[in-house]
Amino acid sequence: MDNNALLTALAISLALTVLFEVGFFFIVGKRNRKDLLLVVLVNTLTNPIVVLLYWIMSYNTNWNTTLVIAPLEVFAVLTEGFIYGRYAKSIKRPFLFSLGANTFSFTLGLIIQYFYN
Repeated sequence: MDNNALLTALAISLALTVLFEVGFFFIVGKRNRKDLLLVVLVNTLTNPIVVLLYWIMSYNTNWNTTLVIAPLEVFAVLTEGFIYGRYAKSIKRPFLFSLGANTFSFTLGLIIQYFYN
């Protein structure tokens, strides 16, 4: 994959992830503006790391996709849950919120990939 394609993939992934997780934030009834900003910032931190490591590992190993994705998603859920627990005002169960938001986003991403490919 060339650099432009990788940067495009990173940008699209980040934009969709932020969109989906902000949507999840509202779906579960959250409205705190600072927590909304926190959701955006947390995903801006974790998503590029996860996506970049996924691409590096996918292109440089013959590992099963699940073996690549699972630990990366666990990293994202735990990191985001920790940050929400530390800084969020309206998110009372931060790890459950993180798990729900990431599951929601990941599932929508799979659906988009299914129709795109």
